Amino acid sequence: MPAIERAAAEAFAGEPSIDPSRTRSADDYARLIRRGHSLVAHVGEAMAGFLVAQPFSRELHIWEMDVAPAFQRRGIGAGLVRAAQIDARNTGFRALTLTTFRDLAWNGPFYARLGFEEVTALDAHPRLAGELANEVDDGLPADRRCAMICFLD
Repeated sequence: MPAIERAAAEAFAGEPSIDPSRTRSADDYARLIRRGHSLVAHVGEAMAGFLVAQPFSRELHIWEMDVAPAFQRRGIGAGLVRAAQIDARNTGFRALTLTTFRDLAWNGPFYARLGFEEVTALDAHPRLAGELANEVDDGLPADRRCAMICFLD
């Protein structure tokens, strides 16, 4: 998973706030996988992509979703998100959440096409506001980041 995350981050070439060498470790992914809401997509024997998520009360938060460059633009990412929506709905969550770049085509607009909307009232959603603040502390540009939510009812 870290190798796919790193390779996918290289698509951000020229984006100064993204460092492909700063990926989650295998141990970080193992910890998220143990929470039971992570998905992988294979093409043949190769892992093509993955999505890792963590429950927070009645919401399932997507921490990372990546597709290996060799398998991008085939609907694999959208399939992973749709599968996460089904998983979340079937296990009683009321929404999926995430944070992302609002202006990159394969980020904010991609998730909007899958039913996510930008959270504009962050005072009503302190967990997401805190996550965005952490991302800014880590060097991501505040004006380009957003929190998104997809209600499942």
